[in-house]
Amino acid sequence: MKLKDGERIDELHRNGYKLIQNPAEFCFGIDAVILSGFARVKRGECVLDLGTGTGVIPILLEAKTQGAHFTGLEIQPQMVDMARRSVALNGLEEKVTIIEGDIKKAKELFAGRFQVVTSNPPYMNQGGGLINPDDNKAIARHEVKCTLEDVIKAAQIALKQHGRFYMVHRPHRLTDIFVLFRQHGLEPKCLQMVHPHENKPPTMVLVEAVKGGRPLLKTEPPLVVYKSEGGYTDEILRIYND
Repeated sequence: MKLKDGERIDELHRNGYKLIQNPAEFCFGIDAVILSGFARVKRGECVLDLGTGTGVIPILLEAKTQGAHFTGLEIQPQMVDMARRSVALNGLEEKVTIIEGDIKKAKELFAGRFQVVTSNPPYMNQGGGLINPDDNKAIARHEVKCTLEDVIKAAQIALKQHGRFYMVHRPHRLTDIFVLFRQHGLEPKCLQMVHPHENKPPTMVLVEAVKGGRPLLKTEPPLVVYKSEGGYTDEILRIYND
């Protein structure tokens, strides 16, 4: 497959799958990988990934689960183009669909169609530093094109009743996340903190919510990324490679 200027092909270490990325635009990080390990997708279920970027989460979930179909929604045309070419590169056209669109139009696009929704949304809320609203990396990292509430509202709209929403975010936004879940009919059901090292504070949080679920929150043991002597922990290596 012919690459465009600045692009490269990265190995996903799953089923021989590869991903087209451009470091000048945006490349996925470990947060996308651990989200793909946290999300539960049952046989035959349909999955929507909000703000899919280059499509890494739908492609990883297709490799890791027995879901029926995986859809990625992305607003940036250049990301959509890379994601679609990655789908084709891996021969996944019948299992993975990438759609160019705005999550704020979820009602017209996806209302009540999915058993599972995932998202690795922009972490930085409005006012979180100076940003260029036209910069692709800024759009991926800051709430430029959508807010946390937009993402949660879109997930609730896209899910079937009792469908599950999985998201990775920052711990300092947890209060906002739980308040918005309840406001939009999503009940938090599972929480897991992600620590860079065993003795360091968490830098990420994984959350599961159920549309129309009953109140009952379970806390998973912490997920530690790096061993004290260096290198990934066994749990992280399992998520990467099973």
